[in-house]
Amino acid sequence: MTLRSAFARQFQREKINFLLTNRVPRRQLTRFMGWFSKIEHPWICRASIAIWRMFTDLELRDAKYSRFKSLHECFTRELREGARPVCEDPRVLVSPCDAIVGATGRVTRGAMLQAKGRPYSMAELLGDVGDADLISYYGDGWYTTLRLTSGMYHRFHAPADCRVEKVTYLSGDTWNVNPIALRRVERLFCRNERATLQCRLIPSGHLITLVPIAAILVASIRLNFLDLRLHLRYDGPEVIPCDSTLQKGQEMGCFEHGSTMIVFAPPELSLSATVSEGQRLLVGEPLFRLPTAERV
Repeated sequence: MTLRSAFARQFQREKINFLLTNRVPRRQLTRFMGWFSKIEHPWICRASIAIWRMFTDLELRDAKYSRFKSLHECFTRELREGARPVCEDPRVLVSPCDAIVGATGRVTRGAMLQAKGRPYSMAELLGDVGDADLISYYGDGWYTTLRLTSGMYHRFHAPADCRVEKVTYLSGDTWNVNPIALRRVERLFCRNERATLQCRLIPSGHLITLVPIAAILVASIRLNFLDLRLHLRYDGPEVIPCDSTLQKGQEMGCFEHGSTMIVFAPPELSLSATVSEGQRLLVGEPLFRLPTAERV
């Protein structure tokens, strides 16, 4: 097979993948999947998980339980005790979720990259166009995109001891967030259903912002500290004040399938030397580091 024919075949596969997962009634399909996944029937559950395994690398060895009542229960499964040890160094901020590292780097003139040649605006992503102070705070700061595949563990955790000060919900679309879609859809992260979680580190006072982004078949984010579920039918307030204190590694919430988490950190922090694009991270592994003189 020539290089040209191999490239053509790869392009054709990507085109089919994009059409099957995006050129469909995304919102309707997502709502249907939300209903279907919660059906508690042993045959439906077993058949659904078997089909799911055909399309993804579903690993359940770390799961707390080996049997599930529904597909949804498998999606949002707990892990057994000790499955994700959390780095104890007080200067280290850890990964909030299991993920593959996508784009990572410095915020440049208020913009980041979702994929090579695909920039997007931080102001548009956060929905805080009028909040110049927040945008300025992350000027020259860091961003890291953490992509969850459908077979991964879908709960996310506090990256450090922190206080969640504000949650902002932004309604949107349900595009697939896989690399194929990221290369084809401009500003995809700014289009999808998402939330922003502003977290004040204790005791350093630095502000870390987490942006969980929903996707097709998902569009549902559960926040434990507010006992709140953000989804396509959510009609509550857009800005949700809160004052919830969490310990490092404590569960914050979960996605219902797989999606993306973007983490913003101020410029005085540094990206962990072990983090690189394409790397797989687990909850509790180092992501950012505070200056040596400071403690989390």
